[in-house]
Amino acid sequence: MRLKTPSWWYRKKGLLAFTLSPLAALYGTVAAKRMTKGDAYRASRPVICIGNFTAGGGGKTPTAIAIAKVLKAMGKNPAFLTRGYGGSAKGPLEVKDQDADEVGDEPLLLAAVAPTFVSADRVAGAKAIANTDADVIVMDDGFQNPSLAKDFSLIVVDAASGLGNGLVMPAGPLRAPLKAQIARADGLLVIGEGKKTASLIATFESAGKPVLKAKIEPNYDPRWLGVMPVIGFAGIARPSKFFTTLKSNGAGLIASHGFPDHHRFTERQARALLKEADTQKAMLVTTEKDWARLSDDDEESAAAELKQRSAPFPIMVTFEDEESLKELLSAAAKR
Repeated sequence: MRLKTPSWWYRKKGLLAFTLSPLAALYGTVAAKRMTKGDAYRASRPVICIGNFTAGGGGKTPTAIAIAKVLKAMGKNPAFLTRGYGGSAKGPLEVKDQDADEVGDEPLLLAAVAPTFVSADRVAGAKAIANTDADVIVMDDGFQNPSLAKDFSLIVVDAASGLGNGLVMPAGPLRAPLKAQIARADGLLVIGEGKKTASLIATFESAGKPVLKAKIEPNYDPRWLGVMPVIGFAGIARPSKFFTTLKSNGAGLIASHGFPDHHRFTERQARALLKEADTQKAMLVTTEKDWARLSDDDEESAAAELKQRSAPFPIMVTFEDEESLKELLSAAAKR
């Protein structure tokens, strides 16, 4: 069962957050200790980790894809290492022709850009990549995992939502106490516009750690969104962010349906979405992750029809100062 990201995590601290604070303190203590536990394995390839301080919704995967493309432009040969959340495979396993049920949705997007290895054991995954011709490892998530040493950890944060109420789970979205996480981070990437990251930016800058800026843009001309009414649906950490993106790119959004992150759409849900689209004479638009997760194995199923009749809205991360990013990546790749 997948759970939706609590909306109150991104509001001012209330009674529920206060009530959960003792549990959050305990969780935070354990998480902070885990991050420094034992000796980390040093891979034979440089490891660049794309992570975030909070649970979900930060833009790690599109950032990892953008980083890999920059590395390729620099003459590097990157490979992705990811846990494959939502898939059954434990790995290490290279993503080839598997589906989302086996490897998860995000690895399917990563594999379209560079060789991708799914491994619940990050060390085993790094060792598997060492047997390929990859010369740098790009980790999608895994910042809080202490088993594999990182040569550069870039933290991704959404400028519009920041760190929410600033509390540790379950009272807030932080995966571990902020101070402990900042100590292990090497750089900050702020995506989009907003003022909720001002204090975080100041903290990184005062510590002499680089702060980069980026934005999310459509991967191709979005004018097709205005052709007819749009029904948006998304099973990601923060569906509202996707719906806002659709509207800002010209979609006449008449309905939106949010589901938990990595949600598996049932036949009933697929039929309901298809019926609504027929009734409203609208087109169905979803995220690339959701579209990749829709199964089309059974051509007669509603899920297969939903995939056929839905359009994914592809996005990309673009960096404000790509040259500065290249310098940081070059230094990390030489370690």
